[in-house]
Amino acid sequence: MNSVSPSAAQYVGGVALHDDLTDGRRPPSSSAQLLEPRGHFGHGLLTHCDTEASGEPDEVDRLKLKIMSAWNNVKYGWSVKTKTVFNKTSPLFLMGQPYLLNSADEVECFRLAFGSRLWFTYRKEFPQLEGSSLNSDCGWGCMLRSGQMLLAQGLLLHTLPLGWSWSDCPLLADVDFEVLRPASPSRPAGLSFPSLSSSWGPTALHRRSEGPRRTQTAHDLQSEALHRQLVSWFGDQPAAPFGVHRLVELGRESGKRAGDWYGPSLVAHILCKAVNRSTEVDNLAVYVAQDCTVYKEDVMRLCDQSLLDSGSSEWRSVIILVPVRLGGECLNPAYTECVKKILRLQCCIGIIGGKPKHSLFFIGFQDEQLLYLDPHYCQPVVDVTRRNFSLESFHCNSPRKMNFSRMDPSCTVGFYAHNKKDFESLCSTVSAALSSTEERYPIFTFVEGRGQDCSVGNQSAGNADPFTHIVSPGKLGQNSKKGSTEEFVFL
Repeated sequence: MNSVSPSAAQYVGGVALHDDLTDGRRPPSSSAQLLEPRGHFGHGLLTHCDTEASGEPDEVDRLKLKIMSAWNNVKYGWSVKTKTVFNKTSPLFLMGQPYLLNSADEVECFRLAFGSRLWFTYRKEFPQLEGSSLNSDCGWGCMLRSGQMLLAQGLLLHTLPLGWSWSDCPLLADVDFEVLRPASPSRPAGLSFPSLSSSWGPTALHRRSEGPRRTQTAHDLQSEALHRQLVSWFGDQPAAPFGVHRLVELGRESGKRAGDWYGPSLVAHILCKAVNRSTEVDNLAVYVAQDCTVYKEDVMRLCDQSLLDSGSSEWRSVIILVPVRLGGECLNPAYTECVKKILRLQCCIGIIGGKPKHSLFFIGFQDEQLLYLDPHYCQPVVDVTRRNFSLESFHCNSPRKMNFSRMDPSCTVGFYAHNKKDFESLCSTVSAALSSTEERYPIFTFVEGRGQDCSVGNQSAGNADPFTHIVSPGKLGQNSKKGSTEEFVFL
């Protein structure tokens, strides 16, 4: 089965929509439209188009969106195929699991692991977002999509068997492997190996090793049904508990509207509220750290059901989200090794952040490069209410990497603990990863006790809990509009 890849994305109607207009240029318009101040992860585009106020029909608004989409495609489209090069002699870490890509078996394990991650991208032609004329999140929703991928990874661990992989996982595409060797007069510095394309996939591997494909068991069918149900929770329709419609609705409670840009800290709080208010997910809580600090007692109160019901001994699983800022305008190199240590942990479910004006979901690394999933590909909406809807466009087959030095310092780190023992282990292993003689200050800390201004009670009850914003020192009490850079404590 072929899947949509970044280097060969299928754009319906020849139009690809990308993330942001860095220079703010737009086609001429007869009516002024709001553009949010610039942030680190995109801009508001054609956001709050009130057709009644402007007197323009919906068709004109749609035409404007198509013109803007075409402009984005010309300026930022992936018109040239590029290949991601992996070193065969260095371990590649993906969701805490190391892979040494020097054999067909190891490549196959990596293919299954990477291709089984859920990939959420821009979509077009979904039901109109409430309060706007938008029926696409192209150009502004990349951070929301990255947040969806982070939450989906936690839900995969929560709902599916440990070590699950999708049996119809896509083939790897646009990938090369290279052995780094010293330069010599007769040999270049790098020895390249053949590309991995459609010929190196499950069909070829099975032909060499397994023979006919095995029949699916009842356990396989149950896992596939859970997989499909989980994807449907992120569908682009108002009823989906974690779809873009619901996330935008929750974002309005903090002053954001469809078309605005969202920072990784704000998205962490939106995801927390989405899970706490959903009825679809059982036995799961989300905790968002305050001021780069995880208060253990707050997590215990959120997860330990015996504190709410004396007759219950149940412990809820927990997703812990930690918004941090790793430098000023760019990533402080002192934190690179610490980020690597975190991504080596199996309890880590990824990092939402990206590079400036371009949100990404980081899921691993190799050497000095981060491995990521990119939401900046426009795909047609999929009706997830239909029986056996296609899962193809929700899985990526082209791994991408970028250097740590390009990483935007604003990010949110995610962790998952299935039970109390896992949480205690998480606290110790993450604390050990954060401690280093080279770093003067840790990225964040675990402490005993409770936060001074934590709405855990409201969160666990599913009430309309207020956001606990992280602000810069010395800015407390000020009541003016701030950019995303001031939602974090500087380290």
